[in-house]
Amino acid sequence: MIARWIRDSFDRRPWWMNAMMVFCAYMAVIYMPFDFLLKPVADDEEVWFGIIFHGWAAKLTEPLHWMIYALGAYGFWHMRPWMWPWAAVYVGQVALAMLVWNLVYVGGFWGWLAGFASAGVFAVLTRALWQRSELFTRPRLSMRERYGQWALITGASAGLGAVYARALAKDGVHCVLTARREDRLRVLAQELERTHGVQTRVVVADLTDPNGPETLLAAVRDLEIDILVNNAGFGYAGRFDKQETARLKEMVTVNCMVPIVLTSALVPDMRTRGRGAVIMLGSVAGSQPLPLHALYSATKVFDNYMGEALWAELRGSGVDVLTVQPGPTATEFAVVAGEEREPGEPPEDVVELSLARLGRQPSVISGWFNWVRAQGFRIAPRSVLTLAAHEVIAKQTPVEMR
Repeated sequence: MIARWIRDSFDRRPWWMNAMMVFCAYMAVIYMPFDFLLKPVADDEEVWFGIIFHGWAAKLTEPLHWMIYALGAYGFWHMRPWMWPWAAVYVGQVALAMLVWNLVYVGGFWGWLAGFASAGVFAVLTRALWQRSELFTRPRLSMRERYGQWALITGASAGLGAVYARALAKDGVHCVLTARREDRLRVLAQELERTHGVQTRVVVADLTDPNGPETLLAAVRDLEIDILVNNAGFGYAGRFDKQETARLKEMVTVNCMVPIVLTSALVPDMRTRGRGAVIMLGSVAGSQPLPLHALYSATKVFDNYMGEALWAELRGSGVDVLTVQPGPTATEFAVVAGEEREPGEPPEDVVELSLARLGRQPSVISGWFNWVRAQGFRIAPRSVLTLAAHEVIAKQTPVEMR
């Protein structure tokens, strides 16, 4: 399975571009960290535009070199559109640098020969990168073209659910909208039909009821659901012994049981048809223990891991799975959870990012700060970070619930 994933990933680009990607990764992960952290200042050298910098001048410019190689490895791996034309531009200046370096520091006949020979190699790579712009700028097929006609979005009455519905409808996908607030669903359905000309179906369902998922599935049995957005979920801020047991049970039901029942019921038909998509709304909160949001973070560990595992199981079947891990988002979440915090990232940004990454990776963390925070829990002592998280969440939690 790993070998197949690696092969599929490398098949996305020509061999010479794979070689450049591997070189960038080596420089970013091994060579530059060694150069910056371990090499004595007196021995340090860096080359910019063919001119050698020594000592502190070299040391202070190394972070910029590291950033260039890190962006190169990342950009090639994900084939990001911004790599064209900048990858070609950077390799072009390397060609110039090779010529200058050999002329200035080698000189003579051999300097000229080596300079033009090495510059020629990089000039060829520059031209190749410039001519393969289509690899970085391939037009994205619409969600309807990729997966099919109908999407089911849970928690569609507001927040991320409503934004997912708008984005999918814009791509020509008919939408089943489900939540408890019928009035909001009807308004959204009318908007989607009027603005995008798609069909909609409103299904009022209380997913805190253990029978809610079956009620919802019965209401869409006549449709081929090609896209499932497991968006419904809520948080509950406060010290665990002060929280209501009934609401805690409801949170486990909505955040964990509902996506499992819906996914289990709909994925087999997607797999039979050979196409489909499942979006699992996890959270960056699932990357860490979160005091005063203890059960919520635990349910999001469940969602994060479940989605990523399904991604691996369904690879090659035509069914794409993506786990979305947003941080604080400007939705109703904080009000429902009983938090007191500033609005977070716009939900439109989360949805746009997730639909762009669907089919390309198992999960995505929205927002660079959230990504950094999530990675911190991989390397730092969990005890220290958990206590630090307690301090942060306490400031967002009403005094009576701490």
